[in-house]
Amino acid sequence: MAYEKIENKVKNTIKKYKLFSKKDNVLVACSGGKDSTTLAYILKKLGYNIKAITINPSIKERESSSKNLENLRKFCRENEIMLYEYSFKEEFGRTLLEIRKNINSKGIEMPYCTICGILKRYLLNKKAKELKADKIATGHVLDDEAESVFMNLLRGNVELLSRLGPISGVKKSKKFVPRVKPLYFCKEEEIIIYSKKKKFPVAYERCPYAKSSYREIVRNELISFEKKNKNTKENIIKWFLGILPDIKKEFEKQGEISYCEICGEPSKNKICNACSIITKIR
Repeated sequence: MAYEKIENKVKNTIKKYKLFSKKDNVLVACSGGKDSTTLAYILKKLGYNIKAITINPSIKERESSSKNLENLRKFCRENEIMLYEYSFKEEFGRTLLEIRKNINSKGIEMPYCTICGILKRYLLNKKAKELKADKIATGHVLDDEAESVFMNLLRGNVELLSRLGPISGVKKSKKFVPRVKPLYFCKEEEIIIYSKKKKFPVAYERCPYAKSSYREIVRNELISFEKKNKNTKENIIKWFLGILPDIKKEFEKQGEISYCEICGEPSKNKICNACSIITKIR
């Protein structure tokens, strides 16, 4: 598989959906994994003005977590990409494991993935504003988006469906840095091949905490469907993009954006999910 095939997919996605321009300050959300590392490399190669940001859950119990950070630092040094590092421990005073234990001790059951996802999204937006980023680019690939679409269909959550697509969200807000997905039409297997051929220092194993998540169940089901019916994931995305404009229009009509009473970040509720967690652990 030629490198150009993947790079052209990224280039065409950026152009077609107007994700960002060469003048924009683009912050690439990096984890040290194959997807975000490949994304940072390609955007740098294409001449975009990028910097990298990583949010570390501070999981000392996981050797792979510190290894990912080491790999990311090495990659950014070698490719002359500025890397900004933040951690749960520094920002919230606790690691992901400590946060979950604290919440569970209060009789509240909350999965690791839910806590991690909420707090990472909160910090990404907060730090992106501080760094004056125009866009946040994430390493979501076609497989990830197909999983998200399928999950929200099974849950009947049309509102969350409306926030998906190459550009996340529905309404614009000065307090929210837009998130975009340049790898939207790239398959996971393509990224694996690309990253291995380029010999990126990345981890390929999935987070062990994700094994019991609802997403993991959906992921495995889609893999099973794909083996029996080729292009299942591509067909899901093709169908979804066909109806997405109408779904977004429907939710664009619904009032103004509300903000969290504590932190001032965009939120559907009076208190955002992140502040709800932070309040509980404090």
